[in-house]
Parts: sequence; C-alpha cells; structure tokens
Amino acid sequence: MTLKPITPQVFKQIQRIIGKDNCSREKEDRLCYAFDATKQESLPDAVAFPENSDQISRILMLANAHNFAVIPRGAGSGMSGGAVPVAGGLVVVMTRFNRIVEIDTDNLIVHVEPGVVTGVLQKAVSEKGLFYPPDPSSSEYSTLGGNVAECAGGPKAVKYGVTRDYVLGMEVVLPTGEIIQTGVRTAKGVVGYDLTRLLTGSEGTLGIITKLTLRLLPLPEAVKTLTALYDRMGTAAETVSEIIRRGIIPRTIEFMDNASIRCVENYLNAGLPKDVAAMLIIEVDGSAETVREAAEAIQSLCMELGARRVDSAESPEAAAQLWQARKSISPALYSLAPDKINEDIVVPRSRIPDMVRKINALSQSTGLTMVSFGHAGDGNIHFNIMLDKKDAAALEKANSAVEEIFDYTLALGGTLSGEHGIGISKAKYMDKEIPPNLLDLMKRIKKAFDPAGILNPGKMQLP
Repeated sequence: MTLKPITPQVFKQIQRIIGKDNCSREKEDRLCYAFDATKQESLPDAVAFPENSDQISRILMLANAHNFAVIPRGAGSGMSGGAVPVAGGLVVVMTRFNRIVEIDTDNLIVHVEPGVVTGVLQKAVSEKGLFYPPDPSSSEYSTLGGNVAECAGGPKAVKYGVTRDYVLGMEVVLPTGEIIQTGVRTAKGVVGYDLTRLLTGSEGTLGIITKLTLRLLPLPEAVKTLTALYDRMGTAAETVSEIIRRGIIPRTIEFMDNASIRCVENYLNAGLPKDVAAMLIIEVDGSAETVREAAEAIQSLCMELGARRVDSAESPEAAAQLWQARKSISPALYSLAPDKINEDIVVPRSRIPDMVRKINALSQSTGLTMVSFGHAGDGNIHFNIMLDKKDAAALEKANSAVEEIFDYTLALGGTLSGEHGIGISKAKYMDKEIPPNLLDLMKRIKKAFDPAGILNPGKMQLP
C-alpha cells in the first residue's frame, strides 16, 4: 500500500484528537523532528505530542484510514536513524509520557511511562535503595521508551545485562490502533509467546510503547572504580579476556584508545594521560569485602599482564569525573573532523585483540582517522571513522572500510550491532548477518502487526 502525505483535512482530524496546541505543521517545528543523532534528515508532514494511549490509538486508526506514516520518537538520541521520518508522515513525540507511576519496593519493580529520561529513573530508584542497571552513554537525556525500542546496553551490561533483561511488561498501541498489555508483574511467567521480548528492540516498527514495568535490583553496598593504563592497545585488549577467564566479573570494563583519550582530554581537560596507547576503566560492586578483594585481584592482574599503572578513584567525585570523560568521547570526536561514521560491532571477548589489530591495520592502510572505545567487558566496540563527508574519495574509502570491518566481525563470530540498532544507517548491511529465510520471517511478523505498513516504515529493511 502506498503511503500518502498528510492533507490539511487529515491534519484537522489530528488536531481534534489531541488539541491544536499539541500538534504542528509549521516548518520550523517539523525541522526539529526531522533528524536524530545520526544527522540524517527527512522532513515529516507534521508533529504531534499525545499524552495518553487513547490519543495514540485514534491517531493510528486515522493513519490506517488515510495511509500516512507514523513515526514514534523519544529524545532523538538514537544512533541508527530509527526515528528519522524517511516516508514523511506524522512524528509522534512521546515526551509528555513522563511519569514515574510507582516504585514498588516490595516487589522490586517500577511502573513508568516511556518518556521518562533514563537518568531520572536511576536517580529516583537509588534514593529508595534500588538500582536500575541499564546505563547507555546517553542516559542523561535518552528516554526509557527509546532504550527499550533499541534494547540499549551500556557499561554495566557485562555483569547485569541489557535493557531486555529488565523489561517485565508493557502497554503498547499496535499499528492498527489496538491497545494491548504484554508480560507480567512477577519474576516468572511463561504463558504464551513472549511478546514483551519481541517488542523490545523492535525499533518502533511493531507498536508504540505507552507504559513499562521494569525490574529493579537492590543498590550495591559498595563500588570501586579503577583505571589501568597501557603502552599497547593489544595488551589492554588481552587483559580484558584474562580478567573474565580468571572468573572475575566486574560490573564494567570500558576501554579507550589513544585517539579517544586525546580527544576527551582536549575537550574536558580532565587530567587523562595523553601518552598512553589505551586505558581501561574497570568497576566492581557488591559488599565492601567483595569489592576490596576484587579490586586487589584486578589491580594485581593488570600489572602482571603489562599495565603501566593502575589507579583507584578515591572518591565518588573522582569516579564521576572518569565517567564524565568516558561519556564525553562521542561529542569530543568532532574536534578531529566534521563528520563521523559510528558503528557498534560486537565480537566474542576472546577476539577483541584480533579486532583491535584489524582496526589499527585498516587505519594505517587507508590513512583514515579511526577511533575505537566501548564496552570491552562484553565485546561491544564503538568503532568510529572521522572524516569530511564532502570529500568523496575519503567517504568511498570509509564505506569500504566499514564493509570490511563488518565482514571481519561476522567472521569472528560477532554481530553488526550491539545496542544502536539497525534503523536506516545499517539497513543495507542487515542481510550480511540475517539469512533470507529469517529476514522473510521478520517481514511476515511486521505484516501481522502492521498490515497497512504505516508504523515507522523503511527501518531494518522492513516495509
């Protein structure tokens, strides 16, 4: 079915559903919601700010009747173009769904709306002695709905898992306008197909999330943050594998290569050593005694394996400064070049040294500036090529390099995206990893949820 533009007559019906003050066809408003963090841009026909499930249901029924696209959007911090309205249509902005409904301390769950900023939820539950582990670098501004749609991860995933491991249930408006409840409020539940897991990570193509029930954990008693400095990137990568091999499970093992360290230091002046090849940020948590023993074991192991130095953050403020540096890498990289190709490949931890060597060799052979950092504890490498996309020769080399890295990732037994999703930026590579029969099955699932093809079209090679 061919999607159509939103006519003035249809827009008047949208106004009647949510009120004139909560939607717009003005170009300056549409421009604000035409792009996400990828900087890819496509102008929608209109923007709407609903406040409840019924309004979204009525909008989707209207979209089915008039064949216009509907694109759900959180904070627009996605890195794969998942919220870019490539087919025009109506961008449905979920920021008014911003209530923490209930923090249930007896059952360790929270009922929350999808427009709540992840960091706001983390702070609210920590004040009650609880802990929500998923912690993407964008947690200070990304929203829970977007995190669930992309199945976001973050530094703590090595010990605590990713967003899908904390989603117990949700309220969702299907593309047909039907409102459904999925999942449970209990620790266990295996009745029927697990639609909650299917919808988590579906990038807004199967439904619009309007409520979430999330699992919480008790707040750890103690946390210790270490930094290990290395003169060789390969040595740092080998250390990551050895830490896990010896049965030590930190909650975080992050790595930064020399280029990312230098960028952040120039950006923040945080006191990072610019002469090292790599830095690991390792964090352990648990009881005070467990943390002390684990920190000592990791410090000894890092030195044994060739670290130049291992330091311990002696205060929460010092640890926070380290994390500010880590989370500032992405914006700091623009000091190297005006444009960025940002990928988040994942390989088995034991193959991280191989991938690091491959990236370094490719950077040397192409002459392109390549920066890698990320969640070494679970093999998730944020691989960036910095360039000026107006330079056609550089862009061609960069695209070839991305394809080569993707092929090597799959050869190592990895995956092309760990937490950024596919969206539009990786759609053309999806069939490298997903065979035709599975891609066809995914398209049939999409058709079952969205027979008219109106919800977030053009994402993940789906209609």
